[in-house]
Amino acid sequence: MISFSIPIVALQVFFLIFLRIGAILMSMPIFKSKSIPVLFKFGLALAASIVLYPLLDRTAFAVPEHLGSFAIGAVGEILLGISIGMAVNLIFVGLQLAGQMAGYQMGLAIARVMDPSAGQQVPLLSQFFQLFAFLIFLTLNAHHWFLKALADSFRLVPLFGFRFSGSLIEQLMGLAGNMFVIAIKVGAPVIAALLLTSIAFGLIARTVPQMNVLFVAMPLKIMIGLLFIGFSLPYLSSFLKTVFNNLGKTIFLLMGAAS
Repeated sequence: MISFSIPIVALQVFFLIFLRIGAILMSMPIFKSKSIPVLFKFGLALAASIVLYPLLDRTAFAVPEHLGSFAIGAVGEILLGISIGMAVNLIFVGLQLAGQMAGYQMGLAIARVMDPSAGQQVPLLSQFFQLFAFLIFLTLNAHHWFLKALADSFRLVPLFGFRFSGSLIEQLMGLAGNMFVIAIKVGAPVIAALLLTSIAFGLIARTVPQMNVLFVAMPLKIMIGLLFIGFSLPYLSSFLKTVFNNLGKTIFLLMGAAS
């Protein structure tokens, strides 16, 4: 008769690895989609935990025997996973904000489509910018860098090594501020062009009062906005490559602040 004996400490370590990976996947912009079954997410986190468990340096930490200390360590793993996933998610949130601002200027604020990842309706241009960013993200193999950062996270921040410090808060605030910078840079060409268009229509309305400016401006703004979006796509692609190239460095700085 074959019997298996697994030490309770090994199960505790595996559970903590699973918590960190699961928290990262649940906060990632792709895997947090409500259209992906929960069972698939659970299986993916479980498979990644099985792969990473043999690579773990067991001498870098000690499993506490007290249940309260273990619970605090488990909460720390969840917070670290959410922080790493947030570093990626805020980039795509910035692109969604850029699409929302550009769509408002174009008069497409009420033009919405269903976003499967959020399970709600989002502005049309927001969905366009997000899908474009996903394509650049996969083209650059940026997901490979993210998987490498996931494996290195257990070396930079061992289990029970998470520290909620002022440096970590500063890094998270910097990521939140960078979200607005990304939104302004991505939406700037359309916003600037439509601002000049609005000024031009204001001057026309004063000089030619007989013209129905609102009737003419609405389709023209949409046309100008789409035109400048098309012109800005090569520069947007280059900008997103720079952002994603710096993503690995951002995650390592975040983990350094959490250790």
